[in-house]
Amino acid sequence: MVDVQRGTLVSTPIFVTAEPMVAGKQLTLGEQEAHHIRVRRLDVGSPVGLLDGQGSRGFGILVRLAKRSATVEVHEVHAELPRRPVHLLLPIADKERMLWLAEKTTELGAASWRPVKYRRSHSVASRGEGTMFTQKVAARMASALEQSNNAWLPSIFPDATLERAIAAAPQGVRMILDGSGTPLARVAALVEQPVVHPDAGEQMAPIVIAVGPEGGIEQDELDRLVEAGFVPVSIGATILRFETAAISALGIVQSLIGAESCGDAARDRSDRS
Repeated sequence: MVDVQRGTLVSTPIFVTAEPMVAGKQLTLGEQEAHHIRVRRLDVGSPVGLLDGQGSRGFGILVRLAKRSATVEVHEVHAELPRRPVHLLLPIADKERMLWLAEKTTELGAASWRPVKYRRSHSVASRGEGTMFTQKVAARMASALEQSNNAWLPSIFPDATLERAIAAAPQGVRMILDGSGTPLARVAALVEQPVVHPDAGEQMAPIVIAVGPEGGIEQDELDRLVEAGFVPVSIGATILRFETAAISALGIVQSLIGAESCGDAARDRSDRS
């Protein structure tokens, strides 16, 4: 039996499943995944890796391939411990650039994605917003999950006004990217702030990164974020596009918390067959 370790799955074709993975049972992959299987020229009997986007990794064997579906017999399932969450508040902006960003934030392990209606968002001609666009974001994220071998899909929250986004954001370490803020590298202590839960005791606080719109955030919007506890931080002296700023900040923060979030990478939650 092949052992499902991270290195093994890297070399095994990986597919995302919406069905629960249970060792010894079969599950069905949908039309899009079946198409990917045919593109990769996999045959019945080929080993495949499985991800559910909720922390579970599986290994199985392809037992049936039809035009619109594929059946996999699951042999092993493992659950990966949750990482410290890093949530993103992103501007509603050009849809193609938002879709590109959806891929990269998934690869970098963002916990959630919340599009925000800033005042300058209304001036964007080809905005990425609405239900159909959200479906495209979800598809891009699923594809990025397969490519990156990340076990967790970001939660996709609906478009929101700035006030709604602030109210819904978790308490914890909050930062807003701003060119006049303190360099993020100098405020690394921010991400080390613990939060105390009555039932769970002291835990590391969630992190929320807010990114302003193209053209800059309005002063009253920045003031509102600061009032809500968002610390202005800078990630460089140059003016960055919103998607560049978002992945840069996310990458920096993930590197700062990497040691704490990657310990005890996985635990087995099923019998091996």
